[in-house]
Amino acid sequence: MKQLFTTLNNGIKMPMLGLGVYDMYKKEAEQAVLDALEIGYRLIDTAALYENETEIGNAVIQSSLPRDQIFITTKVGDNDQGYDSTLRAFDVSLKKLQMDYVDLYLVHWPIKGKRKDTWLALEKLYADKRVRAIGVANYLMPFFEELNNYASITPAIDQVEFTPWLFQKDLLDYCAAKKIQLQSYSPITRGKKLDDPRLVKLSEKYGQSPAQIVLRWNIEHSISTIPKSSNRKRLQENFDILTFTLSKEDVALMDSFDQQFRICDNPMEML
Repeated sequence: MKQLFTTLNNGIKMPMLGLGVYDMYKKEAEQAVLDALEIGYRLIDTAALYENETEIGNAVIQSSLPRDQIFITTKVGDNDQGYDSTLRAFDVSLKKLQMDYVDLYLVHWPIKGKRKDTWLALEKLYADKRVRAIGVANYLMPFFEELNNYASITPAIDQVEFTPWLFQKDLLDYCAAKKIQLQSYSPITRGKKLDDPRLVKLSEKYGQSPAQIVLRWNIEHSISTIPKSSNRKRLQENFDILTFTLSKEDVALMDSFDQQFRICDNPMEML
């Protein structure tokens, strides 16, 4: 089965579907990445905060796949933000990953008082060709308005919580207009909304699981998505969303599920 790719605003190609490894530790993380790569995943999303960069690096080495065939994302931790400390944190992440570069480096959260210096550090890493693309996570409209005052590079990615129950249309439209690729984490609400009767009905209509319907909804909106699982059966099921499509009418129906339901912290609290 072929991966779907998007071309980022600097010309770099990135898989639309990846594996998120939040809350996976030691051998669990390593095995999940090995299984994912064997199934066909080529995007792995980690972060300094997740404390599993070493295991991700181990899995990539064990897979025997060429490094340039795997898209690796990591993120600067909240306590490491600032100019010099971000540069130091990147060196630590690179050493743990056992890599010469990462494909995408993100500001993990918009930490107050640190956002400008952290972004300028990412621009330096990009200028020095130590990362292939740079971006942000958890950036909503006010943070972009601030970023526009000092950024000389437009972020390639904005990684946010984005689901049918948290449908942020203004953000989706803004990112599309600015050629910023939107990417969703916790895309299946950690299972909390998979029993929504409207979703269950769509699941029955398409003969796909509720989780698959939600993940495919992301793809239909041209949103990259990084569901987490260490279960090989679920990894395969998630990857199988590349085999079907949803009608425009059903995508619009799912857009109407919005109730501003969040699993994770609201970034607006960091303004």
